[in-house]
Amino acid sequence: MSPSRLNLFRSEILSLKNPEKIQICQSFFKTGKGQYGEGDVFYGITVPQQRKLVQKYPDLSLSDIQSLLESKIHEERLSALLILVGQFQKSGPAKRKEIYDFYLRMAKRVNNWDLVDSSAEQIVGAFLDGKDKAVLEKIARSSNVWERRISIIATFYEIKNQNPAPTLKIAKLLLRDEHDLIHKAVGWMLREVGKRCSEESEEKFLDRHASSMPRTMLRYAIERFSPQKRKKYLEQ
Repeated sequence: MSPSRLNLFRSEILSLKNPEKIQICQSFFKTGKGQYGEGDVFYGITVPQQRKLVQKYPDLSLSDIQSLLESKIHEERLSALLILVGQFQKSGPAKRKEIYDFYLRMAKRVNNWDLVDSSAEQIVGAFLDGKDKAVLEKIARSSNVWERRISIIATFYEIKNQNPAPTLKIAKLLLRDEHDLIHKAVGWMLREVGKRCSEESEEKFLDRHASSMPRTMLRYAIERFSPQKRKKYLEQ
């Protein structure tokens, strides 16, 4: 019996393993006890290497992609998401809906910031374009940090289409979030609102909420401002 496509993929990604980079990855992605990436296992493979590899496996089934997402190997999960994004972008409405539903079911396995940032906008954000976005408010209230990060990063799609409203709504819901990864994500998206949509929209939000925002969130949001304007908000 010939090996399955999934087994072939796993053999190829294993062949790219780089022991010299594993420790660097484990440190960078905070895999220590009590850290957000606790227990994550790395092969030490670069993202460009993974992007090149997944081009050979664009047609993996959702069941194969689920097997990869359930893997303890970080690069297998990221590769699964890169394949899923590629399938979504090339699919019609029915298949896109299937992929979107699958992604939300598997959201807890999109469990590091790079995994979210490589897929939430491209799948969730793109699918919800022109649709009701109540699901983003629902997952913004999730107890799972990765679902919460998905809720805000998904709005990047709308920012790029000159619509800051979804970002501002989700940012408001996440203002009291206690996780540093959410502070950074919200601040980043607010900064992109000012950069790509309207600095006035960002400033109105900050004028109302800067004094109660986590400092990390605020610092990310005001990175592009002049020194004088940054000082104004940091002193609130």
